[in-house]
Amino acid sequence: MSDSYPPYGGQQPDPNVTPWSGPPAPQQGGYPGYGQPAQAPQFGAPFPPPKKSNKGLIIGLVAGAVVLVLAICGAGIGLILVNGDDDEPITVATAGPSAGPGASGTPGTDASPTPGQQETQEPNNNAVTARYSSDLSNVCEGGQILNAAPYNGPTGAKAYTFSNNPDRPNFWSTKSVASNKPYYAKSADFETVSVVGCLKFVEGSEGAPKKCQYKDSAGKQVTIDYISSRYTLTFYAAKTGEKIGDGGTITAPAARCPSFISYNKTTMKSHAAPDSGSIEAALDKFLS
Repeated sequence: MSDSYPPYGGQQPDPNVTPWSGPPAPQQGGYPGYGQPAQAPQFGAPFPPPKKSNKGLIIGLVAGAVVLVLAICGAGIGLILVNGDDDEPITVATAGPSAGPGASGTPGTDASPTPGQQETQEPNNNAVTARYSSDLSNVCEGGQILNAAPYNGPTGAKAYTFSNNPDRPNFWSTKSVASNKPYYAKSADFETVSVVGCLKFVEGSEGAPKKCQYKDSAGKQVTIDYISSRYTLTFYAAKTGEKIGDGGTITAPAARCPSFISYNKTTMKSHAAPDSGSIEAALDKFLS
């Protein structure tokens, strides 16, 4: 018995296939045959659809807001241009702490000059150049003495004193002080004087009159009412006319009838002069 072989290159029959069993069942899990399309694998749930973007809405809102702001600004500028000529501009000033003239940077100190020391002050309309010592009484009427000595403080200052009178309120007479006082100045040395003391009569200060008997120039006996009163003493810088101090109240006593008297022939009255001792005491205190 000879073996039979299939023809060269032929395919051997499948021993599992019989003429009555039909074609072989397809294999599970194998690779698809050549030329057959691969089946898409099955995954989980499908992806959700992408969310809608709000970028366009936001851009639109921003653009609308910009347009609205520009419209409001344009309306405001238009109103200002229309009404700009009707109202005057209002200047607002703020106030902050500032150092005044002459203020010192050290707390509690004052670098301001002593009153009367400001020689750069412009002379007023009543300023005069004195020719006599009596011209310095102009200070008591609000004037200045252009050729007087500058006031540089009480030490070494020279002073004149003048007084008015109820009968002649605008006439100022000289009140002498003792020649041994450091502030005394001769009448010829008026240009060395830097302080003027003004004694002003106090209205309504008269006391009860004292009856004094005298003979007039014709030898006739007359009775004079000798009246006491009060004065206020104020010190001024002669050159600038600036007030530099107060001398207080000076009395004009009429306790005794003087040996010589000046009186008003119409009223037959005479007012006592300010007390010389009180004047010197006030000068001593102020110029010491």
